[in-house]
Amino acid sequence: MCAPRIIRDLRAAAEDLPRPGRRAFLRTAGAAVILGGVVPAVPARAAAGGVVDLTHPLSARTPTWPGVPPFSMVPVAWEAAGGFDQNVLAYWEHTGTHVDAPTHRRGAQSTDVLAARDLVAPLVVIDISDRSGTDVDAAVTTDDIGVWESRHGRIPERAFVAMYSGWERRLEIPGAFVNLDSEGTPHAPGFAADTAEFLVRERAIVGVGVDTLSLDRAADPDFGAHTAILDSGRYGVELLANLAAAPPVGATVVVGAPKHVGGTGGPCRVLALT
Repeated sequence: MCAPRIIRDLRAAAEDLPRPGRRAFLRTAGAAVILGGVVPAVPARAAAGGVVDLTHPLSARTPTWPGVPPFSMVPVAWEAAGGFDQNVLAYWEHTGTHVDAPTHRRGAQSTDVLAARDLVAPLVVIDISDRSGTDVDAAVTTDDIGVWESRHGRIPERAFVAMYSGWERRLEIPGAFVNLDSEGTPHAPGFAADTAEFLVRERAIVGVGVDTLSLDRAADPDFGAHTAILDSGRYGVELLANLAAAPPVGATVVVGAPKHVGGTGGPCRVLALT
């Protein structure tokens, strides 16, 4: 959200603009301040040409983990005043569709040292949407891996394994995505810890992804999946979109991870090439 000082500074800057530019600025600034009301956080749509966008649009309405402030965007330069528009963005690293670098937990690698070759990988999609429709604490289990492999063959080495739970259907229902119970604990599907360990140890994956806010089940207090993935030098991607449009096997994922020095993660653009 915008602090009162920021709003005052923006209005003061507007007074220095030519009259048409001032009106355009105020319209834009007002839209930015109430961004949550005009830019809905809706699931991404598949693009033509064999590319599926697995990224949610980032706005003030994008759901965040409890305690994390919403994304904000405020204009700071305007075409009418200097020839170019520009915004200042404010967000915590783990906002929107974003990477978890190993250092987010206890691993060593930060965003700037993630291996580029690991960010392009065979995509494997594990569909648990039927189960998560009735069980908000559903987990991807080793049995799910076994069923997937019985249909599609062994998970290839250096694959990126994504959980599709259908959770994005909840985006249009206030509070349903974060899904807090009466005690303030969130509930949503994720990877079971032993499944994450299996994928690292037995399938040599590069990373995992989820369409929820956590690699673990949201109510899991131990973060076992995070630990298994990140401590082993793999990465995670949370809040993926549109996984229903990606095939269970055969696509290639491209993770446009951020590269700021020392970063624990950050918003990214994720594409599936089909």
